[in-house]
Amino acid sequence: MTPFRINPAVWFVAPALALIAVFFFLPVLAALLLSFTDFDIYALGDVGLLRWVGLDNYRRLLVDPLFHTALRNTGYFVAVGGPLSVAVSLGMALLLNHGLVRGKGVFRALLFLPVVTALVAVAVVWRYLYHPRHGFLNYALGWFGIAPIDWLGDPAYAMPALILMAVWKNFGFNMIVFIAGLQSIPRRLYEAAMLDGAGPWRQFLHITLPMLAPTFLFVTIITLIGYCQLFAEPYVMTQGGPADSTLSVALLMFQEGFRWWNLGYAAAVAFVLFLIILLGTVGQAWLRRGDSSTTFPNE
Repeated sequence: MTPFRINPAVWFVAPALALIAVFFFLPVLAALLLSFTDFDIYALGDVGLLRWVGLDNYRRLLVDPLFHTALRNTGYFVAVGGPLSVAVSLGMALLLNHGLVRGKGVFRALLFLPVVTALVAVAVVWRYLYHPRHGFLNYALGWFGIAPIDWLGDPAYAMPALILMAVWKNFGFNMIVFIAGLQSIPRRLYEAAMLDGAGPWRQFLHITLPMLAPTFLFVTIITLIGYCQLFAEPYVMTQGGPADSTLSVALLMFQEGFRWWNLGYAAAVAFVLFLIILLGTVGQAWLRRGDSSTTFPNE
């Protein structure tokens, strides 16, 4: 009988696996267990007051109108902001990848600058732009005879205002990814298409879009995950208001956990958000499963 031997390679990766287990899986497991308890500020002082409530936190979510509002707001943000961000990113990538554009490096750096800028600094600027009396946006609308809008104080405009700011801040990352994807498309495909008489629009439809399919999958999944976790924008701009019109699921989780100290309930919110993101990611991957067969021809 051959004695059981551990592959020596395991010992090389064991420290990294141990760190991942301690700092990733254990906290996630602890949070999952926490979601089945009524852990609150009293249990924080005396763990003996902690009670196992099973699925009560999840049942409470089903009838919590505030959670429904947060879920609706997050869905609105993802449904409108996500496609808008991808479209702006692709448009700017196509523009900066065009052969007639000069100073591409400078433009790419300038357009990527909002991504690495601190959100608090961005919020200061955008709060001025959105100011109902002195903001530049209302000043510009006044040129066309449009009355001033209370962008952050009116429930009808608060979420669109956050979407506009989020798209401006985040599209630079996707733009860089799209540029990398565009530069990997062989030029000979476009040259062959031009010889066949295909114009720019047909080249875009029949060469650029199909060849960018794997990039699209990556960008849409990353955008979906990031936008589902909407937190910083409403936190620094509106605190979830007015009238909860910008309250997101992540912001609700933060408020329940660190403002009201309902940590068990907040953990349940977190896991529901995780399931939503997981289902969305799997759904997108399933819809684009045929794209996995797309390969880039060799030069």
